[in-house]
Amino acid sequence: MSDVDEDVVAASDDEEMMTAPEVLQRLEEAWIIERMSPTLERHQTDLVDCMLDQINQMTENLKRCKKQDFRAAVHKMEIDRIRYVLSSYLRVRLEKIERYAHHLLEKDASVKDQSETVLSPEEASYAKEYVSSMESHFQKVVLQQMPEIIRGFDAVKECVRPNLESYIFLKVKEATPGVLLEDDTGDGRDEEVDLEEGSQYLMRYNTVKDLLQSGAVVFI
Repeated sequence: MSDVDEDVVAASDDEEMMTAPEVLQRLEEAWIIERMSPTLERHQTDLVDCMLDQINQMTENLKRCKKQDFRAAVHKMEIDRIRYVLSSYLRVRLEKIERYAHHLLEKDASVKDQSETVLSPEEASYAKEYVSSMESHFQKVVLQQMPEIIRGFDAVKECVRPNLESYIFLKVKEATPGVLLEDDTGDGRDEEVDLEEGSQYLMRYNTVKDLLQSGAVVFI
């Protein structure tokens, strides 16, 4: 029994076939990206579900090992590590969902292709319930105590939005020529740079978000 079984599994809606270690690598990459990104990235429900199944399988295999077998302790540590990555990834997403709930729901509502939504169906349901509860609480605790003339509070307009102009450390996985860097001063001194494979950069999120979605870069 290896630390992560080498079974070939389907890890996406289009039935992309990968081994369990490859799925774990993808999930760890998504975890780091989610931690570094200023906004919520597209959900990776397929990877999460796949690794949950893998944990269950590894746990069952572990039960068949003898307690004196040194490998049992190693496998248990590996299971704990995977669980940590999963729980941390989901916790970071939950924090962002609560912080940017209105913005994320508004963003996903404008997406025509459901495969492009940022929130999973379960996350969208939670975000709606969270928004409803917060607005109800705010109405009872704050707005009802104010003069009627200023009770017209628009939660969507006043919601917190992520700073997409923040700077991110990234690593290039695929060489990408001609990336446009806009001049921060507004003087029109934009320039183009060629991103070399394996190189690392500090760039604004808005500049590289499309490259992140295509897999050409990862955050570090």
